Amino acid sequence: METEAETETERKRQREEEVVGGVVVVEDEEEGVEAKKQKAGDEPPAGAVKVGFKEFGSSVDMFDYFCKLLHAWPTNVTFNKYEHGMLLDLIKKGHAEPDKKIGAGIKAFVIRYHPIWKNKCFFFVREDKSSDDFSFRKCVNHILPLPEDMRAKAEVNKALGGRNRGGGRGGGRGRGRGRGRH
Repeated sequence: METEAETETERKRQREEEVVGGVVVVEDEEEGVEAKKQKAGDEPPAGAVKVGFKEFGSSVDMFDYFCKLLHAWPTNVTFNKYEHGMLLDLIKKGHAEPDKKIGAGIKAFVIRYHPIWKNKCFFFVREDKSSDDFSFRKCVNHILPLPEDMRAKAEVNKALGGRNRGGGRGGGRGRGRGRGRH
């Protein structure tokens, strides 16, 4: 049987825990120290990153999620609230200038064919009805670096002004020499 002194000592060693706003406040009576820690279920594994409602263990996992999302949905269909939240958080955490990109706020996300690259791309419609595209690959790479072979190529940014339009002899205007027939 325990004596009163042993019971009191045991009580001092025990920690009192109180949940305040999703954080467990731990008070160690013996040392008089108060510390805060996350609840066990809320701690992401080491190296994991939370984007929207999901946790990703690696940049490749995150890339795969958004790539599958891009190719699974049809074009010109507005995303639901869940996917909207995922894409909005991706821009906020991963874009180099999220406030400038978002502008007046994002009303909807859609998939469209890019006018230059002719492939599926994430677009968003702002509250002021303007729209813009964004690279999920660059956003993912900004959050967690992608392997070298999966990164966006630097020359992709030169789409309008710096792209080489034909080359070699003839300036890229057809075959042969000269100006063609008159």
